[in-house]
Amino acid sequence: MDFMNKRDIHVLKYFSSVVSVSYGKVINVTEPSLKFCPLASHLYRQLREAGDDKEAIRAAIKKAIESKIKDYGFFTERRIFSYDRALIPYGASEMLSSALKKKAVEAAVVVCEGAGTVIADDPQIVQGIGARMNSLLLTSPIEAIIKELKAYGCRVIFENAMINQYQGLKEAIAAGYKSIAVTVSGHSAAELRALRLLEKESGVRLILLAVCTSGISEDKVSLIRDHADLAWSCASLDIRRMAKTAAKIQLSKQIPVFVLTENGIDFISAYADRSESVKGLDITKQYLFSNEHSSRCLYLGGFKAFIKESGLPVEAHSAPGLKKTKEHICA
Repeated sequence: MDFMNKRDIHVLKYFSSVVSVSYGKVINVTEPSLKFCPLASHLYRQLREAGDDKEAIRAAIKKAIESKIKDYGFFTERRIFSYDRALIPYGASEMLSSALKKKAVEAAVVVCEGAGTVIADDPQIVQGIGARMNSLLLTSPIEAIIKELKAYGCRVIFENAMINQYQGLKEAIAAGYKSIAVTVSGHSAAELRALRLLEKESGVRLILLAVCTSGISEDKVSLIRDHADLAWSCASLDIRRMAKTAAKIQLSKQIPVFVLTENGIDFISAYADRSESVKGLDITKQYLFSNEHSSRCLYLGGFKAFIKESGLPVEAHSAPGLKKTKEHICA
């Protein structure tokens, strides 16, 4: 296909901005509504130093995405997938990778730039796909990425790189997997109900991970509460409020991950060095897993954490900060 006629566009959300990438170049960054994110500030010096200057923040976002392109080949034919090291203590890809290693699930339905919806059962590849990827809204096919994922044994559902997790789950069931984890963007929370219905019809065991939840509407928060097993709060105030009655466990105080179901507890137990310490918790109570010292300690994905019985949510002083209201986009 002629280079100039081939579509190459990838749209993602990062630090509350919508970022567009084409042919390995960042071509647009919208104005952010977030003024601080503890994780982004930890990972990228430019975001730590940008302060409240919106143009400095936009420039720092651009540099952050450019570093992913340069160092890891994101959005290009140079994409690196073999990545086994845990990067984020409570990252979705880290938990998925651990669950696959320990056979807590047999496959994961995830999203990859250049390929769209992907079924993967290799822990290292799942980590490689998601370790540094942010909320992907739209992508177009990159032949080399699709070819490499297939070489690793992954199933790429659409040759046009469409993102459709429902179809991904259908394909995973057809492939014979009986225990499947699926990541769903908070902005696509309407899919959660349909995924649960498909679980019931097929008899598989499904773990639903609601990720990238900032800026979603209250009806989508309700869908997450009713159907997801884990929910990443990002900068969503509504997800935090929902956790008061719906969550059983909160992982971290800065950017909390909420475990909502018993299946979710089983799932994170595979991330722990001593799974019985998680499975043995009284599910009628609520717990905080954080670096706040208590008498009970364990390691989650190699990161030290303490278990403390606590009402939820528990906030940190360095939580994501908004410029205006809760009308914001995913960090």
